[in-house]
Amino acid sequence: MMLDPVVLFFVLGLAAGLLRAELRLPGAIYDFLSMLLLLTIGLKGGVELAEVSLWQLLPKLLGVLLMGLLLPLLLYPLLLWLGRLKRADAASMAAHYGSVSVGTFAVAVAFLGHQSVAYESYMPVFVVMLEMPAILVGILLARGLSGQTRWGALGHELLCGKGILLLMGGLLIGWACGREALQPIAPLFFDLFKGVLALFLLEMGLITAAQMGMLRRHGLFLLLFGVLTPLASSLLGGLLGVLLGFSVGGTMLLATLAASASYIAVPAAMRMAVPEANPGLSLAASLGVTFPFNVLVGVPLYLQLAHWLHATGA
Repeated sequence: MMLDPVVLFFVLGLAAGLLRAELRLPGAIYDFLSMLLLLTIGLKGGVELAEVSLWQLLPKLLGVLLMGLLLPLLLYPLLLWLGRLKRADAASMAAHYGSVSVGTFAVAVAFLGHQSVAYESYMPVFVVMLEMPAILVGILLARGLSGQTRWGALGHELLCGKGILLLMGGLLIGWACGREALQPIAPLFFDLFKGVLALFLLEMGLITAAQMGMLRRHGLFLLLFGVLTPLASSLLGGLLGVLLGFSVGGTMLLATLAASASYIAVPAAMRMAVPEANPGLSLAASLGVTFPFNVLVGVPLYLQLAHWLHATGA
């Protein structure tokens, strides 16, 4: 376990939830913290993006986009055949695990800072990119090219949902303004980042504890899938990071993105496009197993993986 204060806040929230303690952040405060977190990640990425040639970035964008399309396609048959899930449930869970968790990414960024490991600061661009491909693949796997799918409403939900809107908005503001123009608001968005993340993870620990009932009902398969999938996906992300020429820190972050699973954007999209899918199954795996696994074990493991891949020249 990585002994970082922000992770221990997650442990505190998880313990409080399991003990059924009277601890809960008010909904408005949780919304405020998540907005700050999303905007900060976007702003940081936008500032760095302004200093990078888009032509140099294009091969990396295409490679990461390909990974976002490939992951749910690889996971779907496993869920269908080995997990014996219904088509809609298998497609929904594949979409969850093909997409990304902003919370996990924020923990990984904080961990790299704690370890003084540098990384490509435009990585938030890939967070924004990886939200959408898996959702589209998941819908196609569940429904095919059905005329019943309301693509216009779904596109609005994807692009105007809180996560994408704030990440993309922060990215564009950071890119348009640059580093110097953002200095007056830096104390709120940049200096308080770890404190905001700590409180966010406190609430995430409480929410994770609430998923334990679903885990008890569906048992071993969700537990194994929620742990083994991020391990396999992180290897794919790490290999892609080395292939695309990322630094050790950038490779670790790409491995973390591949290993993470969505619990915000994808559930909302699946609820609209594939209402017959059971959201409890996907959330129990992504939020009840994979998120705590990544926060407590996976993130430092992915840094070791990145070091090993670079050392072996994989």
